Formats: sequence, structure tokens, C-alpha cells
Amino acid sequence: MAASSSTAVHLGRTRVLKQGSSSPSKPGPVVYWMFRDQRLRDNWALIHAVDQASRLNVPVAVAFNLFDQFLGAKARQLGFMLRGLRQLHRGIEQTLQIPFFLFQGEAINTIPDFLQECGASLLVTDFSPLREVCEWKEEIIKRVPDYVSIHEVDAHNIVPVWVTSNKLEYGARTIRQKINNELPDYLTEFPVLKPPIRKWVATNRRIDWEMLIENVTRKGAEVPEIRWCEPGEVAARETLMGNKNGFLTTRLKNYSTDRNNPLKANGLSGLSPYLHFGQISAQRCALEARKLRKVNPQAVDTFLEELIVRRELSDNFCYYQPNYDSLEGAWDWARATLMAHASDKREHLYTKEQLEKAQTADLLWNASQLEMVHHGKMHGFMRMYWAKKILEWTSSPQEALEIAIYLNDKYHIDGRDPNGYVGCMWSICGVHDQGWKERPVFGKIRYMNYAGCKRKFDVDGYIAYVKKLVGGTKKRKGETLLDSKTKQGINIQNLHK
Repeated sequence: MAASSSTAVHLGRTRVLKQGSSSPSKPGPVVYWMFRDQRLRDNWALIHAVDQASRLNVPVAVAFNLFDQFLGAKARQLGFMLRGLRQLHRGIEQTLQIPFFLFQGEAINTIPDFLQECGASLLVTDFSPLREVCEWKEEIIKRVPDYVSIHEVDAHNIVPVWVTSNKLEYGARTIRQKINNELPDYLTEFPVLKPPIRKWVATNRRIDWEMLIENVTRKGAEVPEIRWCEPGEVAARETLMGNKNGFLTTRLKNYSTDRNNPLKANGLSGLSPYLHFGQISAQRCALEARKLRKVNPQAVDTFLEELIVRRELSDNFCYYQPNYDSLEGAWDWARATLMAHASDKREHLYTKEQLEKAQTADLLWNASQLEMVHHGKMHGFMRMYWAKKILEWTSSPQEALEIAIYLNDKYHIDGRDPNGYVGCMWSICGVHDQGWKERPVFGKIRYMNYAGCKRKFDVDGYIAYVKKLVGGTKKRKGETLLDSKTKQGINIQNLHK
């Protein structure tokens, strides 16, 4: 069900999850519960919240709930997110005079409590296809007062997932035209966002970002933060179109040829961390890329295929397939062939711990694992090889999938994402793929091996590149620890003065 009145946002982009009953008194404020789309600019959910507040002549606020290590997130992911939110907090209050409230705990408690406390009559939420988020929303619908309406806005996909298709799509070839048919209506420029008419009554709120970031990153220190990718909207836009090393401005030309070469990290856009945390809009990326199509048609078309079709196919899978991270979510043919070969003899069998520590006989696989653990991002081509070897080296397809998802979510800066789940499901369970020549262990699942990689790129060069990368990361980590201990020593000395 779409929002019923004319708005600044395309009606198809917004769904009414709950229609509030008429309130006995005047309407209360609008609250935007930000979750997946953590940005001030080019954010349809924020635009909708401000627009609805202006129509109702009520104030609007942004609420964010910080979960305790959501889906296993560590310092790497949470530090990146919180540093981006700190920037957003400052920007949204300075430019739009919209207050930003940060809660810690369970959203099913904090969000309804806040709505009750401020007397809100409308809750606007981001869309996410992940099970946990859908369950929270179902519970929040039950807990809010009858008069509260709840609108869900898909600000993550260019074409909202429910507009593109009302069913699980088989692959890119079945969803591509459906998306392209809707692009003229949805791939449009964003309206200018102006401060709301009514201002929120001032409160004595204060968020101690430094303390919060320090506590969260200390708790999740097992997977340390990365330094090569600066968080926040400003850095995201610089990565897209900055003069120094922006993807569209300096690196787009060779994208279609370089993106599958693990030795050419600069051949990738570098946007995935920002897209995952919603610090940049995929729609903004597409709008800016489209302007360059006459100059670089092949590169732009390849980029838009990945950015729009493949990303939105992943959301379609996770939204319409509740078992998106399980063997139960595979197609019947794939599940049947995997089970038929589940008892096949494996040349090697490795435990989760051995795989996590990159203790295999395959130097190429070890390098890809170390790239992920220490750099926080494995090259896209290597992600396929990496996951398929886990299938080859574990006792069952289900165990392989569980280990792949565990490692992906723990170490990748863009883990816990539909793209990650679908990547593992494609590699191990043949999702969005077809059956291939039958072979041991894999059955009819597409096979990849070391020899095939050697034909495609300089394997020894990649292993050397990762070794250098890891060495640099360990050196910086050691310097950071030394600096931390030095500071602690100074503090202790000061105590005794």
C-alpha cells in the first residue's frame, strides 16, 4: 500500500505499514528512524519525513538506534559507521535544524518509547530486506499507539524492491528489463531539502561521540578499524567524483577491463563501504555516471549494471527468500546436486579456525583471506574463488555457507549486507546462476580453480601484493599500540605528580 497523499517523493517509493487512527488532538511530530540510509543528502526517507512534517505543520526529528554488535559487527564496521554518524549529526542540526537522537538498546523498545515520549503521530523508516529488520518493524507496529502511522521508504534502491517485482526473480536476465522499465520514473534528480517549517523544542541532548566510539571500538577490537577508507558523506562523495582520485573523474575509463583484476584495486569504484552504510546514494552515483556515458559508454554501462541491476537483484533475493543465508534458500536443482555430492571425498578438510587463520595449502586462497582480515575488503573476483574453495574444503555445503557468511560478516567493512549473502549463495549454492558440468563435491555448481585464476591474472603478483599490504597494516597496528601504551604511561605519571 503506497502513501495516499501527494508528496515530494514518488508515491511508489513509500509504503504505509500502519495507518494510524484519527488522533483526538492535533497531530504530533514526525520521527524518522534512520537505519540503513545514514546520510543527509539525497535521502528519500529524510525528504519524505520533512515533507510530511511540513504538510502537518509539525516538527521532525531523526532517531538512530545503536545495537550491540548487530549481526556480529566489530570495531571495523561500528567505528566506520559511528564516525559517519557523528558527521551527519553535526550536518543535519546545522543545515536543517533537525535534532538527532541516538539510542542504545533494542529498537523494539527505544523507538516506541521515544514516539510515546514526544507524542509523534508519524514514524518514517528506511527499508531493509534483512530478516531481523523486518521482525523489528512487525514488533514496533504492535507496540506504538493506535494513532501513530508508519511509512516505509526505500531510499536504498533506485527502483523500490516492491515496484520492480512482486516475486523472487531467477537472475539478472529476468529482473534487468523490469528495472529498466521503471528507471524513467525513478532515476530522477533529488529535490532541494529545506529546513522544516516548525522547529523541534530545544532539549538538553548531548552525544559524547568520542566516548561512544572509544567504548564500541574497544569492545570490538578483535577486528580493528581500517585506515584506507575515510568514513562519512564528504569522503563518499570525494570517492565518487573528487578531483584527486574520484572514481568517475579519474578512474572510470578502464573500469570494464580492470575491475576483474585483483592486482588493480584502483580499477574498482571503492564505493561499497559507503553504499552499504548508506553514506552515499546509489541514485546519486547513477545520475553522475550517466552524465559521462557519451565519453565512456562501455565503462558506464558496466558500472550501472553492477550498481543497479546486480545490487537490486540482491535485495530482491533477500526480500522474497526468507532463507537467504541457508541451503534452504537455494534453487531445487542446486540443493539436490549439492546433497547428492555432500559425502564426496574432499582432498582437504579444514576447520573454521584454520580457514580464519589462512592455514591452508593454497597460497592464493590464503592471500585472499588475509586481504579480507587485515585490509577489510577482498577484491570482488577473489570473493568468488574464496567462497568456492570453502565449499571444496568443508564437510558439507551448509557448513561451507555458514563459515563463508561468518567470515564475510566479521571482517568485510561491507559485510552483513544483501550483496554479501547473495555473493556467498551464488558461489556455494548456485543462486542466480545455472547448472554446469557435474564434478565431485561441487555437483553442477560452477567450479573455479587455481589454474583458472593463473590464466586470468598474475597470481604470484597478487600474493606478493597482499603480503606487502598485510605487512603495512601490522606495522601501523604496532605503532598504534605503542602510541596507546605511551599515552597510558604519561597519564599514570601525571597521576603521581
